[in-house]
Amino acid sequence: MYFDTYYLVLVVPTILLSLWAQFKVKSTFAKYSRISCGRGITGAAAARLLMDANDIVNVAIEPVAGSLTDHYDPGHRVLRLSQPVYSVSSISAVGVAAHETGHAIQHARGYGPLALRSTLVPVANIGSSMGPWLAVAGLAMSFQPLLTLGIVLFAAAVAFYLITLPVEFNASSRALAILAQNHVLSDEELRGVRKVLSAAAMTYVASALTALMSLLRLVLLSRRRR
Repeated sequence: MYFDTYYLVLVVPTILLSLWAQFKVKSTFAKYSRISCGRGITGAAAARLLMDANDIVNVAIEPVAGSLTDHYDPGHRVLRLSQPVYSVSSISAVGVAAHETGHAIQHARGYGPLALRSTLVPVANIGSSMGPWLAVAGLAMSFQPLLTLGIVLFAAAVAFYLITLPVEFNASSRALAILAQNHVLSDEELRGVRKVLSAAAMTYVASALTALMSLLRLVLLSRRRR
């Protein structure tokens, strides 16, 4: 019976970290969703205020279904905010809206890592969906070219995860800076936003680590096969 030690040692700890990060971001978001902003500003209103302050007038703000489904679509220049953010006046709502506005500002300013990440999306989608399966098939059939192709494709997906980290960290930094500069929140409220965004950042770190350790596992399995 074959026992995959690499999976147990490398991948399982990062999966557990991902589960903890998901719990942390949901619980932190829920906590600060119950605390209203002193100014009574909603997520959508905060996003518009911050975009106006940065001379961004060609980005629409739309509601999107779900929770924590907020995102900026650079292709259509649309900022989509989830139901608990769009029309809600809470610390979590304003923090998330400001973070996504940070991506819109990155796009408007030509932030390099964001452009690179957008370029990698098609390759990363193929790599994440097909790469591991091709690698496993190559291992099962002892066919090195197929294994190598799977590893190369999955490496592209890992590169996407790694490039995502500076993009997200920078968006959060911009969010905190523009909220402070425009006096949208009090100092106490800003501390709450920082906790929400820090918890969200951990999910990206955990995802990147899981992808990286999964890639390392495939490489080590490939070397052991040889």
